[in-house]
Formats: sequence, C-alpha cells, structure tokens
Amino acid sequence: MAFSLKRIDKLSGKKATVYSVQLNDGTDLFNQFLNENSAEYEDDVKNILQRIRSISRKTGAQEHFFKTKEGNPGDGVCALYDTPGKHLRLYCIRMGNTVIILGGGGPKPEGIRALQEDPKLKHENYLLRDISKEITDKMTNGKIRFSDDELELLGDIITYE
Repeated sequence: MAFSLKRIDKLSGKKATVYSVQLNDGTDLFNQFLNENSAEYEDDVKNILQRIRSISRKTGAQEHFFKTKEGNPGDGVCALYDTPGKHLRLYCIRMGNTVIILGGGGPKPEGIRALQEDPKLKHENYLLRDISKEITDKMTNGKIRFSDDELELLGDIITYE
C-alpha cells in the first residue's frame, strides 16, 4: 500500500506530534473523516479536535485517553476514547506518548458492540491495521525513525502540511 504521513502542525504541540495518513490517490484519511462527519456531528468533531490539541500541547498521548486493543496485538491501533453521549469513533495509531497518526472512522451506531458489525468502521480500522504494519516494517528497515527527542517521525514517507 502506498501512503505518506503528513504532519499536522496546527494540531501538534510540545507534548505530541500529530500526523494524518495520506494515500497515494490523494485521500487524506483524517480530512476525509472531518468532511464526512462535520455537518451531522459538529459538536463531536469539535470535541475530538479539542481533545487532540490538549493531548499534543498539555498531556502527551497517555494511554488512558485511548481505547487500546482496537487492532492486532502490538500494532498501536486504537480509538480516541468516546466521551459519554458522543457518536464518533476516530481510529489512530498511538506510538508511545509522543506520536499520534490519525486515520479515519465514523459514527458508531447504537446497538453494535464490535467494530466488525459496521462495514464503515471495519474498513477504516482494518485499513489502519495495514498501515501500522507497513510503518512497523519501515521502522525495522530504517526507512522511518524517531527524532532524537522521540517527538517526531523522520524518514522518506513524512510530509508537512
């Protein structure tokens, strides 16, 4: 799968750096998530953006902000924790406390317990699992690495907004 990681400066801070996945067909997964959900779930989207900014600027990507184990063991795929009464699920890859790679997601319909029960959520989650595997492979091969302060990713697939 061909993709790049785009650093999102307006969401990044001194505690964590935020990236979005950009597929080679031009699709930016996080922007697509925003475009698909901003009209119907405006308050939820604002809440998600506020939480990302708080994580990146004040606290770092501490585990308790995320629903972990949303992917395969050890792949870092998680969801930004639901706030009670909110409807959206945003999948991401959490790399320690300092890097968050945002993917896609969507509304979690009432009554479903597992993401596999919803075709849209299943697609978004499994896509991020595949991307996480490729990132891990690229890190193993030295094509991506952490900066010395471990706050950023460096390498051949990193772009800037």
